[in-house]
Amino acid sequence: MSSQRYDKAFHLAVDLGAGSGRVVLGRFGEADLLSREVHRFTHPIARSAGHLRWNSRHIFGEIKQGIRNACEASRDLGGQIVSLGVDSWGVDYALLDQSGALLEEPVCYRDDRTLGRMEEVFALVPRREVYGRTGIQFLALNTLYQLFAHARGDGLPPGTHRFLMTSDLFHYLLGGQPCAEYTNATTTQMVNARTGEWDGELLDALGLPAAIMPVIVPPGACLGTLKPSLQSEISAPPITIVAPATHDTACAVVGTPLEEGWAFLSSGTWSLLGVERTDPLINDASYRLNFTNEGGAFGTFTFLKNVAGLWILESCRKQWKERGVLIDYGALARAMEELPDSPGLINPDDQRFFNPPDMLGEVQSSLRDSGLPVPGDQVAISRVVLDSLALRCSQVVEHLEVLIGTRVPGIHIVGGGSRNEYLNQATADACGRPVLAGPVEATSLGNLMVQAIASGRFASLADARAFVKWHLPGRPYTPRARSRWQDLRKQFDLITGAHDGA
Repeated sequence: MSSQRYDKAFHLAVDLGAGSGRVVLGRFGEADLLSREVHRFTHPIARSAGHLRWNSRHIFGEIKQGIRNACEASRDLGGQIVSLGVDSWGVDYALLDQSGALLEEPVCYRDDRTLGRMEEVFALVPRREVYGRTGIQFLALNTLYQLFAHARGDGLPPGTHRFLMTSDLFHYLLGGQPCAEYTNATTTQMVNARTGEWDGELLDALGLPAAIMPVIVPPGACLGTLKPSLQSEISAPPITIVAPATHDTACAVVGTPLEEGWAFLSSGTWSLLGVERTDPLINDASYRLNFTNEGGAFGTFTFLKNVAGLWILESCRKQWKERGVLIDYGALARAMEELPDSPGLINPDDQRFFNPPDMLGEVQSSLRDSGLPVPGDQVAISRVVLDSLALRCSQVVEHLEVLIGTRVPGIHIVGGGSRNEYLNQATADACGRPVLAGPVEATSLGNLMVQAIASGRFASLADARAFVKWHLPGRPYTPRARSRWQDLRKQFDLITGAHDGA
């Protein structure tokens, strides 16, 4: 692709989070990087037919609106969209009949249908064997337990012919072939970490139908072209559909200009903390510490720990907002800094914080259970949560170093949480390592980067990352007050029981 074409070729990232989505138009020009959000929307879960479900029809309508907006914007900028790709949260899936029709709305991973199902699975296939095959951490929300619960509970719908992960569903609806992109497929805990294919022996042992599983394709695969009917409906050209690293974490890691040896921290609703590797790390220690080997782009693995993120604080802020009292993030950060001491600590990975009806009350109850003072104001509660998240990261970094056998020299924080200056500094302080924050939009950038590599704009992931680093250098944070944070870490270890999540 010539340099002149670089400035006229646009890519489109559809980035679906668990509750909101956005559509981002991007261009990697000869001398500039353009990333413009052209549409943003929400898509909350709702209870229907006995379960918490996503509204895929609503989401698809918003995706189409985003593509329409993007086409108009690209024309205004004198270019044309050459490709698009969808990334999404992991683990959730849809079931289609032989005609390709959706049989029922997908169930959300926060539904309670998996309660007790992990134990039933391990009665059929030992826990250690599941990890040895897949290398994936144990979370009740994993697709393996969702699909097992689906089959053993309500039963798979009559006529079930095809299983598709969330991002794959929307690629298919747009005109792409029905398939499973590798990075998101690995989040199911049903892919063999060594072969990169569905683990048929595991599925057979659990009575799950391997025949409904689609072919697995790598990031960068061309899936087809936008349907002619959609081209007409939304005034779009015949855009090529390219599978990015469709798991949003894998996209965020692609979009992180990592320094050699540094850990990444994708900070948002969840915190995903780990390192990029070229091979899986599956042994007794990684099993005991419950680390995961999720598929990455271009021959990589994201070896990480899935821990609590900003879900706890955002849930508290939602309750404060409902009460008509909410401090903006800037003022909140300044007020937290002014507190002389940490008001208290919680174990953010405690199951009690997964989806309680009253998150604020749950945080206060946790403090009470630990024999700590129970603050009621926003500033103190927010600092309790953020200090605890930073200290949990320090635990995970130490575990990570033991597993990989080398020191982690720094942490690169990306995603929405990288805007939180207090948490960035607290993470540097608690971990005793430098932190680099940004880009905020690493997930959509990673999506766009995979498309650009597939189109020939960049020769490799390293080239694409170097380009992004030049244009988006990030903000540094230096660790400070080490002795105070070491004391807090001792308190945190007592509260969590040196929690390792296993």
